[in-house]
Amino acid sequence: MSASEDSIPGRLLDWYDRHARALPWRSPPGSPAPDPYRVWLSEVMLQQTTTAAVAPYYARFLERWPTVDALAAADDAEVMAAWAGLGYYSRARNLIAAARAVAARGGFPDSEGELRALPGVGIYIAAAVAAIAFGRRAVVVDANVERVVSRLFAISAPLPGVRGEIRRWTDAITPASRAGDFAQAMMDLGATICTPRDPRCLLCPISGDCAAREEGEPARYPVRAAKKAKPLRRGTAFWVERNGAVWLVRRPGAGLLGGMRALPDDGWSARGDGAGERPGDWRDAGVVRHGFTHFELELAVRASRSAEPVGPGEWWPVSDLEAAGLPTVFAKAAVRALAD
Repeated sequence: MSASEDSIPGRLLDWYDRHARALPWRSPPGSPAPDPYRVWLSEVMLQQTTTAAVAPYYARFLERWPTVDALAAADDAEVMAAWAGLGYYSRARNLIAAARAVAARGGFPDSEGELRALPGVGIYIAAAVAAIAFGRRAVVVDANVERVVSRLFAISAPLPGVRGEIRRWTDAITPASRAGDFAQAMMDLGATICTPRDPRCLLCPISGDCAAREEGEPARYPVRAAKKAKPLRRGTAFWVERNGAVWLVRRPGAGLLGGMRALPDDGWSARGDGAGERPGDWRDAGVVRHGFTHFELELAVRASRSAEPVGPGEWWPVSDLEAAGLPTVFAKAAVRALAD
């Protein structure tokens, strides 16, 4: 490590001590480390989701399940319903499994290796919990850190293939002490100063070391490979309503949106015209569109007050539909059906 690189952690930590974001899952600089349960819960929720979107969910989860033991004892359906709207529902299923594994062993492990053995805990979350909750030196790389490091060292190879190199550079500047604060400082720098567009270089505590700034085009980093267009799937969702209640089904435990309450559908066929084969007076309630990680879904909504219920399920009061915890795509379909 050069003398210049060696100065980066100190200046960044000094900046963090003055400008750290106040977040509900954090302890302020200089305070005792936060409960690992809070760190882990927040990091699981924050995967591919913004801080603003996570904050209300995090608060509700903590109010309902204030400890990992409480979450471990929770009913799966209740946790999945509470998660509804955050997306990437495999995270919620892993959350339950990991909470039960932690409760069974009597608490969170404090090493990256043991943390990675928990369901749904990968390299990033293991490093974040080890560093932030337990003070271990760990290399913590999220999207904000990727951006900061890509610019700091002007790494010109495109994501995602360059992530190994980004991790090596992050390792090179991660200090032996205050690794948790350093990781959070890097995250805060990326979130507030080294932003995707129009980075505020004049306010950056490490701009003097930034190779991308020296080049004059920091916003061109990180370099990204061209995105492939997502395939489009089409399907039909069915709204069957009687006496102020709608028929809901439970999706299979494995697979996309597994274990969630949902409107019945046709399996998202290529044609999306399954309602024509079902008896009843169906009306077209419009179309909703929703993006998943690997595809786009266009869902036609068919509604009826006379059709027979589709598949095994339960009648759910329309007035209390929010409590059912429908995944976002089916919540959109419900809005269309109710507006029709």
